Amino acid sequence: MNSNFFRRAFLKRLAISTSAAVFAGLLGTSSWASQFPARPVTLIVPFGAGGATDSIVRHLADQASRKLGQPVVVENRPGAAGILGVNRLVTAAPDGYTLSIVPESVYRFPHLQTTLYDPAKDFTYIIHLSGYALGIAVNAKSPFKSWNEVVKEAKKRPGQISYGTTGINGTMHVTVEEMAQASGIKLNHVPYKGEAEIIAALMGGHIDLGVTAGSIAPMVEEGRARVLVTWTSKRVPKWPDVPTLKEVGLDVVSNSPFGIAGPKGIDPASVKILHDAFHFALNTKEIQDLLENLNQESAYLNSEDYEAFAKERYKHTKIQLENLGLIGAK
Repeated sequence: MNSNFFRRAFLKRLAISTSAAVFAGLLGTSSWASQFPARPVTLIVPFGAGGATDSIVRHLADQASRKLGQPVVVENRPGAAGILGVNRLVTAAPDGYTLSIVPESVYRFPHLQTTLYDPAKDFTYIIHLSGYALGIAVNAKSPFKSWNEVVKEAKKRPGQISYGTTGINGTMHVTVEEMAQASGIKLNHVPYKGEAEIIAALMGGHIDLGVTAGSIAPMVEEGRARVLVTWTSKRVPKWPDVPTLKEVGLDVVSNSPFGIAGPKGIDPASVKILHDAFHFALNTKEIQDLLENLNQESAYLNSEDYEAFAKERYKHTKIQLENLGLIGAK
């Protein structure tokens, strides 16, 4: 073979490799997206460690990590009734690597004060997960055996019976104020950073009433605490003798739904990958058993339906606050 043959073969290979490089450059962005996630994903829990939310999310993160092929790192940011996580999303890059649990308080705060975010515009909603089986509990040594007994005593001592929640203007706080208003009483609100702190204060005798989710269950089973009333639409299977708010004469249901969101503008392909991983995790036996143990139900919504739900919830909370007189109707 002469030198011309080798020259032609070399030039052909060079042309092919050059074309491939140009093509790869043109597809650079989509190629990067297809590799997501290439590093750990941070999932913010806007409550303290040890509560129902923290417990669920840590197990959920572990299962989702297996699907994603990257760790999902849980970061606790307690305080401000649960909005510190979404505050972080406002300044985070829209690359899918920073996510937060979105509690119901996120929809309420913009109606009460200036916030860094607009829940209808500033987030990419990934997946809706569940809602809490909230209720009011007391220490087993408490004289209160029912909500009606609390009401009777509160009318004798206005503002002297204390109750703990996860923060001012959070769902726990607003719901109790709604209950108090409907019952014609005034209670003393004591805010904490998370459910674990509420339970510790309740068991230590520092507050009279504690608003909790499923994390109070072990104390109830041990006979150290009791639940007076639940905020669910029907009685909780684990506590069949505990009435709902409707059964004690209050037309209120409050389950404080929550899900996962990220910053506005995450690539749709990355959103789908995240959604599918957390949906997989939500449906594992481990998570379903945990939800059952905490008296919670799966309340799955896909990304599109979750966004619609969030916008509707944002409008609903405004009406609720107007009815409570916390803001003026427009």
